Amino acid sequence: MINKNSQPRRRGRPPSFDRGTVLERAMLAFWKLGYEGASIADLTAAMGITAQSLYAAFGSKSALYHEVLEHYQQTTGAFSARALEEEPGAIAGFARLLRESAAQFCRADRPRGCMVSTAVLACAAENQEQVRYAAQLREAAIAAFRHRIDRAIDTGEFRPTTDSAALARYLGAIIQGMSIQAQDGATEPELRGIAERAIETLRPFAAPIGGSA
Repeated sequence: MINKNSQPRRRGRPPSFDRGTVLERAMLAFWKLGYEGASIADLTAAMGITAQSLYAAFGSKSALYHEVLEHYQQTTGAFSARALEEEPGAIAGFARLLRESAAQFCRADRPRGCMVSTAVLACAAENQEQVRYAAQLREAAIAAFRHRIDRAIDTGEFRPTTDSAALARYLGAIIQGMSIQAQDGATEPELRGIAERAIETLRPFAAPIGGSA
């Protein structure tokens, strides 16, 4: 007779590793090799776990990749959201984001660029799910930019005629371009030059009583 109050038994052993630690290691492997370039053998070697443990904990390579991208946004890539949230003004927030991007994209202790900005731009037909997911993350970033610009319009920092959608896409294109150039070997000072020019393009949008970066 089945006891309805009994808890279902878990299959297999619980993970014997710290999830955050192995996600960080998987992040670096995917970031360096790309989704298709990172084999299960590459991932398990980087994560320090067996293939059986990988599948038991994450379900599949695809599911692991999705969780890795989320982990990146919550850790390494979180400086972007912090810049827009912590600075009192939109221009100051975007200026900080652009300048920090120049520095973060060129760090020597990890792969160059932004993992999300250049994630899975193209791949085999069977991996199109990864293309769509990465594109959704990039669109979400642009939506966050637009939301911050709209807020600046509402508070009078930006002129009411500002096209928030176009400006958000422009900023997204600048940051994505900086990421690609970092991967191609651009130095931090070179990226900083791009950032400063982009900051200057923001100033004409400021209303006469607007703040400054």
